[in-house]
Amino acid sequence: MKKIRTLLCIILAAVTALGAGCTPRPAVSSSAETADETLSWYINFSWFAGQWGGDRVTKTLTERTGVDVEFIVPQGSEKEKLDALISQGNLPDMITLWWGEPQVQQLIDSGYVWALNELAEQYCPEFLETAGPEQLAWYTDDDGNIYCYPGSSVAPEDYETGLGISSNQTFLVRKDIYEALGSPDMTTPEGFCDAVRRAAELFPEVDGYPLIPIGLHEFTDTGCYSLGEYLMNYLAVPYEVDGKLYDRFSDPEYLRWLKVFRQLNEEGYLSRSVYLDRRSQMSEKIARGQYFCMLYQSSDMITQQRELWASDPAKIYIAVDGPKNQAGDDPVLASVGITGWTVTLITKECSDPSKAIRLMNYMVSEEGQKLTLLGVEGTDYVWENGKVVLTDETRELYLYDYPQYVATVGADNTYWMLQDTVMQSQWKRETDEAADPLLNWTTKYSRYVSQYNIAIGYDAPEFNLNTTIEHLWGETLPELLMAESDEEFDRIFEEFVEQREQLGFSQVMEEKNRLMMENVEKLGML
Repeated sequence: MKKIRTLLCIILAAVTALGAGCTPRPAVSSSAETADETLSWYINFSWFAGQWGGDRVTKTLTERTGVDVEFIVPQGSEKEKLDALISQGNLPDMITLWWGEPQVQQLIDSGYVWALNELAEQYCPEFLETAGPEQLAWYTDDDGNIYCYPGSSVAPEDYETGLGISSNQTFLVRKDIYEALGSPDMTTPEGFCDAVRRAAELFPEVDGYPLIPIGLHEFTDTGCYSLGEYLMNYLAVPYEVDGKLYDRFSDPEYLRWLKVFRQLNEEGYLSRSVYLDRRSQMSEKIARGQYFCMLYQSSDMITQQRELWASDPAKIYIAVDGPKNQAGDDPVLASVGITGWTVTLITKECSDPSKAIRLMNYMVSEEGQKLTLLGVEGTDYVWENGKVVLTDETRELYLYDYPQYVATVGADNTYWMLQDTVMQSQWKRETDEAADPLLNWTTKYSRYVSQYNIAIGYDAPEFNLNTTIEHLWGETLPELLMAESDEEFDRIFEEFVEQREQLGFSQVMEEKNRLMMENVEKLGML
């Protein structure tokens, strides 16, 4: 990897091997400290189910850092819970949330979080060496401080390393049903509709449960990922045209395919549960193999995929070519960028900032990344010819009882908050027949689009305008799908376009274009 920190590790290791009188400073104290303080760590995702201390990974994290953790997870609306914590001044010690949440900048501007560089200088200087230099640079604020650190962040140059960076945007079909239909071409509206209809006709039930012809991400107050960015990316709808952000929602190819889903909804193939189910309900149905096809994040269904594989490899989901534009262009699938997926902050309510920054330092270090990905060396895996080989007990759990693997071992990025995607990609593991095919399929279509990761500042006038427009789309999308005809669809969409313009769409696009150019400049893409 073309990483400065990796080069430093190589140099330091070489110096040590040569017997030089300078020994590299370890990421943490080599002797375990007593975990006399429990840090509270808020994870802003209601589906997160990690339990610190119940598995080997978190037990080892406590042994090696002296830090114990109590996770706090919202039971309902993430936004309501987080806003309540902020307004009540009842902040936990650490917070992890999506990088684009407006509360990130709100917490920073309100002075509620520590500058990580200041904590590092006082308590853990090695953090500034352990952390990725590109990530530190990207998240350096205007005042020169770094208030948050990302997980799953990938720099533009990482795409040049040949590591095969994947996307989690997949079009999935249930293998046995798809093959029973003759492995049909589903890239055209005609082929897509025909396959869905035949699947519903030939397989009305699967293992005692009704077949759900089409699966999508949950519908929220701002729309549905599957029928938004994911569908647009499969159709290769451009992000920008002539140096300006493109109105992807008005793209003819996109609207043509939305009408395909409208038609299938009219015919009864878009189940009402698709509009209502939350992720937990969808996970249960995926584990039962109830969906025929899905536009879905592969990362969100890997646990259920492994359960299906352990039960019957013929019933797993496989990635195949999905909807395409009329020209038949390959999809342009977004992968993670420099922003990462989430960011983690340490609040000024933290009972022990020194332990918090040292925990972060350990988790982003190579030793910490190996632990969270692979488990405990010697117990969960060993090295053979430079490759990771799981021990018999751990391999049995990993392949045939993944929920118990998570509960017992806690590896495979169960604790993903500070995951280093690029660093982890260098440790080759045994073939994962459940997950690897999904990730490998996307690699050839994965593209770097981090310059389009735009979050309007919460204090900018365009922020509320954009939020209102997003909610308008959230209301409009189900109406489009439930329209009784294409003519009604057109009328509803035209009303949407008129309303969003009245709400300030042009002004919002101007601000987004300005922010895009800032990203381009910051990433050196000019």
